[in-house]
Amino acid sequence: MLIRLGISLALVIAAVGLLAFGDNYVLRLATTVAMYATLAVAWNIVGGFSGYPSFATAAFFGLGAYAGGLASVAGVPIVAAWIAAGVLTAAFATLLGLAILHLRGHYFAIGSLVVADVLREVTNSWVSLTGGGMGLNVPLLGGSTGTQAKIFFVAMALLALLAFLVSVWIDRSRLGVALRCIEQNEDAAQVIGIDTRRAKVAGFAASSLLVGIAGAIYASWVNYIDPSDVFDISLSVKPIIMALLGGVGTLAGPVIGAFAFLGLEELIWRNSLEFHAGFLGILVVLLVLFLPGGLGALRGKGALSWISGLLGRSQK
Repeated sequence: MLIRLGISLALVIAAVGLLAFGDNYVLRLATTVAMYATLAVAWNIVGGFSGYPSFATAAFFGLGAYAGGLASVAGVPIVAAWIAAGVLTAAFATLLGLAILHLRGHYFAIGSLVVADVLREVTNSWVSLTGGGMGLNVPLLGGSTGTQAKIFFVAMALLALLAFLVSVWIDRSRLGVALRCIEQNEDAAQVIGIDTRRAKVAGFAASSLLVGIAGAIYASWVNYIDPSDVFDISLSVKPIIMALLGGVGTLAGPVIGAFAFLGLEELIWRNSLEFHAGFLGILVVLLVLFLPGGLGALRGKGALSWISGLLGRSQK
């Protein structure tokens, strides 16, 4: 309990320090890690709690970005546009979930992966509404560049906090119990009376709501979006890697993974830009082979025990 309070206090102090002293570059990194944490926590609700390997994050992010951007262009107040984008994304995810959540394993993974491609093609083709491949210019927020950077950091940080609280609430609710049962054995969960379809769709919708709002905030933050950017497949892959890095199915794991991933990503971008694409694949392989429980697992058995285990495995 004291450790959690200490971590929470440290995060609050760090946030206040960023707002008071952080330059635009530092604020950009902080906003990015908050967005990453939101996406990873949201993915974990489906992929971690229920064990369904969703690749629909890019679809929900892009849909939220365009919904929020178009609402802003139409004159809707910015916060209302973000919320509306999240609700629209959740409604879409509910319909999508009813259509594909009967699939399991790699069939579900492939089905969810295709959605982003379909939405990207629709967005590219619907030029009169979205601007097509030319993209969409989102209205600028008033104020100086520094003020805007602080506003979007606060917005994304609050969303990340909301995502974490929603994740905790779901985990401790009947929905969380149902999702955990589905992850263990879906057929057995049905036998004991759990409405697995309803639980999966509810988790899917909650996850997409958070991702959709993140996409809308991102659109306002960067002021310009295009289909190749907001429907990029990497937006589906990165949250999975972050969850793997921190610990899939845990509450704090995706947040830990988001911080660790951003650090690794910045290191790769600065020193070996051409290696960035292969970095994701190599990282997944290394995590599966050497750290299947994520960084959170090190807390339980200690770093020395983990290193000893690696050395023992390499000698076999």
